[in-house]
Amino acid sequence: MTAVEEPAAGAIGKVVRRKEDARLITGRGRYVSDLQLPRMRHVAFLRSPFGHARITRLDAAAARERADVFTGDQPEFANVPLRALSALPSYVETEQPLLARDKVRFAGEPVAAVVAADRYRAEDALELIDVDYEPLPVNVTAWLPVTEPLHAEAPDNVLLERTFDTGEVPAALACADLVVERELITNRHAGNPMECRAGVALWDPVDDKLTLWSGTQVPHIARNMIAELLGIPEGNVRVIAPDVGGGFGVKAVVYPEDVALCVIARQLRGTPVKWVEDRAEHLLAATHARDHRYVVKAGFTADGELMALDADVTCNVGAYSVYPWTAGIEPLMAGGLLSGPYRLQHYRCTVRGVATNTAPSGPYRGVARPASVFAMESVLDAAAAELGMSGVDIRRRNLIRPEEIPYRMPSRLVDDSGWYGECLEKAVESIGYDEFRAEQQRRRTQGENPIGLGLACYNELTGLGRAAAAGPRMPFRTGHDACTVRVNPDGRVTVLSGVTSQGQGLETTVAQIVADAVGVPYSDVEVRIGDTNESLWGFGAFSSRQAVIGGGAAHRSAIAVREKIIRLASELYEANPDDLRLVNGEVFVVGEAKPLGTLGELARVAYLESNRLPDGIEPGLESTQFYDPIRGAFAAGAQAAVVEVDRATGELKILKYVCVEDAGTVINPQVVEGQIAGSIAQGIGGALYEHLIYDEGGNLSTGTLMDYLMPTSAEVPELVIGHLSHPADNPLGVRGVGEGGTLGPNAVLAGAVADALGVQITHLPLTPAAIWEAVR
Repeated sequence: MTAVEEPAAGAIGKVVRRKEDARLITGRGRYVSDLQLPRMRHVAFLRSPFGHARITRLDAAAARERADVFTGDQPEFANVPLRALSALPSYVETEQPLLARDKVRFAGEPVAAVVAADRYRAEDALELIDVDYEPLPVNVTAWLPVTEPLHAEAPDNVLLERTFDTGEVPAALACADLVVERELITNRHAGNPMECRAGVALWDPVDDKLTLWSGTQVPHIARNMIAELLGIPEGNVRVIAPDVGGGFGVKAVVYPEDVALCVIARQLRGTPVKWVEDRAEHLLAATHARDHRYVVKAGFTADGELMALDADVTCNVGAYSVYPWTAGIEPLMAGGLLSGPYRLQHYRCTVRGVATNTAPSGPYRGVARPASVFAMESVLDAAAAELGMSGVDIRRRNLIRPEEIPYRMPSRLVDDSGWYGECLEKAVESIGYDEFRAEQQRRRTQGENPIGLGLACYNELTGLGRAAAAGPRMPFRTGHDACTVRVNPDGRVTVLSGVTSQGQGLETTVAQIVADAVGVPYSDVEVRIGDTNESLWGFGAFSSRQAVIGGGAAHRSAIAVREKIIRLASELYEANPDDLRLVNGEVFVVGEAKPLGTLGELARVAYLESNRLPDGIEPGLESTQFYDPIRGAFAAGAQAAVVEVDRATGELKILKYVCVEDAGTVINPQVVEGQIAGSIAQGIGGALYEHLIYDEGGNLSTGTLMDYLMPTSAEVPELVIGHLSHPADNPLGVRGVGEGGTLGPNAVLAGAVADALGVQITHLPLTPAAIWEAVR
């Protein structure tokens, strides 16, 4: 563990005492479920037990004798549907009701809401609601024939389809020395944060204002969308995201339950209403992800050069187009980044999002990329085996090089990294490649349990600017954030940032950025986040964007404040501004040991002694700046693992796991390592354990944590994490690290099992049963 230090000067690049820890590790965190308001009542949702059915009758009379009941046919709900919008020509716009009416499209869809004095009474009242359903044919697999359309607008259930096409794929495949074909299927799973979804809504009937406390990753987007949906001024909506117990993309969605809670609050006018999701609800109704099929054909030269890639990708997007990200979020990311960090001139990839009678699919850490990296790396490993090459050598042959940067990918995204080879070489060295091969051969000779090695290289697009959107052309662009930096009259600094935290330590890292840029001690900086009434704007936490974009806005605002401080100091102290420096809250002339004064003294003049302000300098020391990186910053990464397979049981044991990533400028090494380690652990869970399985009737079979397996600390190995630090082209030189670790485990562990057993791995997860079948 790296020692904690209180920096004398210069906070960036150091491990400092985290500002969040005092409350979080002592149990004083402030989560939505902790919130208690006078007269607060509790909400419970009645959910459909059917995967697909018509609602023929709903009788809530008995329940209304005990509680307030709301149903989808009431105008205040029926008139507020969710419609995720996209400008893509192939996109089919569909409607998601807040509470189902006429028809339910997945098991777990909310049908009615009950409000009572406590959750227990609300749950009891739910049992009194009598609903008759007429079951309809069910589709749960996106690549099987349609038995019944979910939406009249999409008779084939395809909500989006797009083809990425560059070069001459058929001609390149025709002249390839080797063509590899694979069909690969990845497992449906989800983020499962420790804290499930939760919200408290309060309507002020005097001022017609709404306050929503929500465990959301996107408070400003939520405010904007809720105001539009309810037809009220955005200034009348306040969204507060207090401490949030994990998000991973699951909480980056505006759900029907969120909006329904606000509608209920408006109906009850002045009575706060609270809903806290339980784990069974979460597994059933929060967004799922990564239920994909890849049909891939790749052409190679005899020396291993990748010539062409032809792919057909089907993504199960669930019953509805998730709001506001649309059904395109996974398919388009899969097609846009399938080729990964490899040079490729001839590329054709058709992607589609297909609706099924399952929970809607949405963003989940690394959106689509854990599946697409698995597909790409599997093809490379297969080609290497056919050509008699090592997996290392075929990757060396094809990785984008630094001298080729900026590299335009086949999907027209521009890669600004190029350090993939360096990541790979460092990972190969750390895993002990030569020693592994010797031990692998020894075990084969001795008849011991086999071991195998897997590799994966990836490029993670982080901090997407307005020109780098790989998404579905929504009616907004997510390229910018704002930040306000204010020096108070006592010389301490308050930061009102548009970022929002679900455990990433952003109060700490933003404080480090501002402390360095202004020139004050880290301990003198307070960061406030998560309240739309305090920060001007921030799109929120997704796409590994907050250090790049939110950090960039904080840096720009802090620099602007420092410039005003230096200008004020130069006038008051009659010194050349180019000779002045602000260090640890004191103003120095370069080369002089004794300070001219302190920031507190200057701040007093700026706020309280305006008679001393020089001409042309306004009162106050504050700046608000936006930042948009325009394109974004690719982060290079490589992972390697050695596994042992028990032939008798199919059990897999990870013997060693290595990850090397380029984070650019590292703001806080401890935070960066925590992000990488956490994302790898989540990736291991998806590769080996987690699987949301529906039966033919559309019922979720893995609806509890007894059935839906998640890794514990016992299943996550010690991780060897290596770093590169090639600064990106943004104010801080940072690259996002929050998602990259999830991209490798599918490919790495599948490749390791294939290397150990000499088999093809085409389906995930790698359960002992699946591996045992492969051994057979």
